[in-house]
Amino acid sequence: MKLPDKGFLLRVFIGESDTRNGKALYEEIVLKAKELGLAGATVTRGIMGFGATSRVHTAKILRLSEDLPVVVEIVDTEENLKKIQPFLDEVVMEGLITLEEVRILKYRHSKE
Repeated sequence: MKLPDKGFLLRVFIGESDTRNGKALYEEIVLKAKELGLAGATVTRGIMGFGATSRVHTAKILRLSEDLPVVVEIVDTEENLKKIQPFLDEVVMEGLITLEEVRILKYRHSKE
């Protein structure tokens, strides 16, 4: 897959304990992105954060949280990212979704 120099970064901020159909929500989002043929997706687990409720989630030993922040990032064209937005509207009950323009410097597979 070839991406243009100008792309868009879609970020989904959720909690790691968020689920859908018995699976982690971040996993469902990544699998949906793959099903739709998007360029790729990355999930990052945060060590500390808070959201709309202002409740702090942390990985500190004395305050071990079972709901650490998770960010799913997907970079692709704006047109391709529109394909996943209805799914996200349906499944993200709590969280934040952002979209921003990015400059793509390189997107290659090792066999290209």
